[in-house]
Amino acid sequence: MSSATSFYDFKPLDKRNQEVNFADYKGKVVLIINTASKCGFTPQYEGFEKLYKQLKEKYNDDIVFLGFPCNQFGGQEPGTNDDIQSFCLVNYGVSFPIMGKIDVNGDNAAPLYNWLKEQQPGILGLKRVKWNFEKFLVGRDGKVKGRWASTTKPDALEAPIVAELEKKDAASNL
Repeated sequence: MSSATSFYDFKPLDKRNQEVNFADYKGKVVLIINTASKCGFTPQYEGFEKLYKQLKEKYNDDIVFLGFPCNQFGGQEPGTNDDIQSFCLVNYGVSFPIMGKIDVNGDNAAPLYNWLKEQQPGILGLKRVKWNFEKFLVGRDGKVKGRWASTTKPDALEAPIVAELEKKDAASNL
């Protein structure tokens, strides 16, 4: 979908190869993570799950986390969608959606990731994902608000996520 002009134009596939219409996320804050089950950063799942539950408790359905498994970095996500779902649930109790496996770079990169990289280039303006567990934050307005490297721990994202979540409250008080 190279014609996409907004986050809400995308309809990536979930773990069952069913389209997920991102228009349903209008007005929500969305954290997108490219994930892998056999990576040195895989234990971040635990931190993401903790943060997700904490934010859901306070902000209900205003927050969405989406994991996008990718096997492009060292072959660290070799399983099927079912294998990945099972791994995430059994090992980390992941309750946020883990989508269908995708490519984030190259000729077969998911259109969503091409758009994310265009909206928020990496260090030195590079338009590629460097490794597993890079994170993108999309605000309530559908614009990319931040991008973080694999080494950024989930708890470091709490403040920028909360800042985006609080924007709705500030706007409604005007």
